[in-house]
Amino acid sequence: MSFLFHDVIFGPVRSRRLGLSLGINLLPLHRKYCSFNCIYCECGWTPSQAREGMELPSRAEVASFLEQKLKELAAGNYLPDAITYAGNGEPTLHPEFSAIVDDTLRLRNQYSPHSVVTVLSNASRIDDPAVFEALLKLDHNILKLDAGTDKTFRILNNPVEAFDFSHMISGLMKFNGNLIIQTMFLRGVIKGQVVDNTTTNEVEAWIKHLKAIRPKAVMIYPIARETPAKDLEKISREEMERIAGLVRQAGMEVKAYD
Repeated sequence: MSFLFHDVIFGPVRSRRLGLSLGINLLPLHRKYCSFNCIYCECGWTPSQAREGMELPSRAEVASFLEQKLKELAAGNYLPDAITYAGNGEPTLHPEFSAIVDDTLRLRNQYSPHSVVTVLSNASRIDDPAVFEALLKLDHNILKLDAGTDKTFRILNNPVEAFDFSHMISGLMKFNGNLIIQTMFLRGVIKGQVVDNTTTNEVEAWIKHLKAIRPKAVMIYPIARETPAKDLEKISREEMERIAGLVRQAGMEVKAYD
């Protein structure tokens, strides 16, 4: 079971983090395309990166569909709080991501100036200079950091190709605080291996990374939809608030979502 988006522009939908959000899916419309294979992803497991079904919307198509939708929403006085790159995997994998960001900001300014332009990204491509510069232009860079240690990162996020966790931390530090960190907390068993990023060791290591990254905010949340790995546990509200309290003690703004 997976939750996929079958349109380039979708919504607006009510988001627990972003309010009324108009989504932009820069990925294939009928399959997931991602650099990670997270065990909790609502889009399901990441398939092989074979080219079948890998057609991506062009820059021109994205701009055209977005303009059409914004005109429609403006006519109905139903403009979104956020315009969000999300969809069926990792949006920064699109080869025209930087140019699409420029188009989106232009159209936002023209039709919906009060909307914030946001990305939900796993931070796997922040070492690409064009991606990095594009992310800096957005109102909200919401970038993933699900673990404090390399071991837990590899179990939880399961990168598709060779990936250096410590290098990603260094890349997040280069934003100089102009980013929001999002973290999924869970525990469970995957392929007979226990995974739990709520332990004292994991949370302390994660907060140490946060102190180095200095994000302008932290978003933490539990599982909300069916996950591809079946033996995962949704963390309680009480546990989420306990972790949020530790982040506040470390001097950072944090919000825990149900």
